Amino acid sequence: MKQGNETVLEARNIDKFFYNPKETQVLKEITFQIPRGEFVSVVGKSGCGKSTLLYILSTMDTAFTGELWMDKELISGKPANYLAKLRNEKIGFVFQFHYLLNEFSVLENIMIPGLKLGKYSREELEHRAIEKLKIFEMEDHALKKAYQLSGGQKQRVAIARALINDPLLIMGDEPTGNLDKKNSDIVYNKFKELAQEFGQTMLIVTHDPEFAAGTDRIIEMEDGRIVGQ
Repeated sequence: MKQGNETVLEARNIDKFFYNPKETQVLKEITFQIPRGEFVSVVGKSGCGKSTLLYILSTMDTAFTGELWMDKELISGKPANYLAKLRNEKIGFVFQFHYLLNEFSVLENIMIPGLKLGKYSREELEHRAIEKLKIFEMEDHALKKAYQLSGGQKQRVAIARALINDPLLIMGDEPTGNLDKKNSDIVYNKFKELAQEFGQTMLIVTHDPEFAAGTDRIIEMEDGRIVGQ
């Protein structure tokens, strides 16, 4: 379910330098845009700049030159507290490691970004969390503690957590990197379903060529540049 050509995220001429101690340019003239509802993967060898780019696009790294636009707003140069609120409201994160809190239930883990945002009541958030779990056929596990789940189940819960605030954009850094083939396929299929049935926009960094091949567009990076898309 694509939702037109409205641009969700746009990078314009982004350059990034590291100083350690001499100057090294790690991103060079990165320019691209992602329309609403597109499922995009970023690929390239280790050290090509994929994760560095993701941290910039997610507003967690603000030391770069160029412009970053999100939802038609120029967000490069905004203060840290503004960006923190924007991240929580508009970006859902899925990492290689699930980062669930073991002592909390599945339901409580999913609710955390929602409680932080403060937009919905606790009761409403519980309802929303169950609805997100249903997408992953995990609602029967809602009251289990996180440590009682398998690795694949934990990653599905992590994706459900990323969806709790209905983000504009899901960003993933190697979300299948720690999973076996079976669970990688389950996670990939759920991402595909989110894109096709819910029109969710997604930008996923991956080393998995099979995962990338199934996305709408592949952005290929080499030595800090985009070399194909």
